Amino acid sequence: MKKYSYVGISFIILIFGIIVFPKIMDRIENQSISDTKRLSLSEDLSFIKLDGKNRKVEDFLFLNQDSLLIGNEDFKGKVYVAEFFFTRCPSICIEMNKNMKILDELFGDREDFGIVSFTIDPENDTPTVLKKYSELIDVKSKNWHFLTGDIDEIYALSNKGFNIFSSINENVAGGFEHQGFFALVDQNGYIRSRVNDYGTPLVYYSGIANENEEKQGVDMIIEDIEKLLKSDYGKK
Repeated sequence: MKKYSYVGISFIILIFGIIVFPKIMDRIENQSISDTKRLSLSEDLSFIKLDGKNRKVEDFLFLNQDSLLIGNEDFKGKVYVAEFFFTRCPSICIEMNKNMKILDELFGDREDFGIVSFTIDPENDTPTVLKKYSELIDVKSKNWHFLTGDIDEIYALSNKGFNIFSSINENVAGGFEHQGFFALVDQNGYIRSRVNDYGTPLVYYSGIANENEEKQGVDMIIEDIEKLLKSDYGKK
């Protein structure tokens, strides 16, 4: 009798294991994945490092489209996005500034936000040309500055200050080449970025679409602008 009881109990345990165990394992696996996402996708924004120190935007002072001198002091206490472009650009600048317009439409009316577009073709892109360009792409915000000035200072700011490559190159369309990146700068003038799943800063945000990416650079920078604009987040 006991023998049959043991067989019955064993059978019940086996059935229980077949039905319930996969559900338990599935729950554990899903919880593990959820925890991994929580831990790896940090809400914090990283400081970009240079020689072990947080990278701050170097001093600059250039003329904008209204022939007003604009520099770092004008962005103290503000979050801003910077790019390098030129008005005669036949390629990536067109898409970059379409995406920059999205940022301007979302945040351009705020007094604590700004956009800076540095031209890498200052000989052509005078304040007058930049003004016409801003009107052509229908910029409505007073907080989007198109800046021009000494060519050596601009290239030093691009290649050394921001570490965003730009160069004169007669062999490419338009005569200039540059990276299509947006840089995000916090209220204290530090370049900020989100990190990837491994904790490595992404550094810059792509101003042009990447069909292989589910989330585009403009989507990410919108999220991170909002983070910096909250309270004193960017001042820590």
